[in-house]
Amino acid sequence: MADIQIKGEAGKKKFQKQLMFSIGEKNPYGKFFDGQSYLAVVTDKQVPIHNVTFEPGCRNHWHIHHAKSGGGQLIICVGGRGWYQAWGEKPVLMTPGTVVNIPPEVKHWHGAAADSWFAHLAIAVDGEETSNEWLEPVSEADYAALKE
Repeated sequence: MADIQIKGEAGKKKFQKQLMFSIGEKNPYGKFFDGQSYLAVVTDKQVPIHNVTFEPGCRNHWHIHHAKSGGGQLIICVGGRGWYQAWGEKPVLMTPGTVVNIPPEVKHWHGAAADSWFAHLAIAVDGEETSNEWLEPVSEADYAALKE
């Protein structure tokens, strides 16, 4: 699959042709993202799964999935190229098929490469007393320093 660098509706239409899941609509959690993202429910039965799609350069803010027990998040890249980074660790390049297990209480972010759309399935791991804490944006300098 070729990467698409076009942002906006034209890029969305082209990228959608590469995905088996719907891109969905503008993300209602957009205030926690730099750039445009989209959200689509894959299923809300048994294990909730969402497809989160990022325009080139879009990424979410640092955040933590809290849980008294269990919890965390699993993300699986289903299109394009993107990044995942846990606080204090090296960034991980995500391409289709890359799976990242994010334990609870780990500060992290994920988002698109600067020159590619990116889509991942987001799977919330069941837990007790779960919540998300949204933190500061990823700095422009840190994002610009990402290297493949």
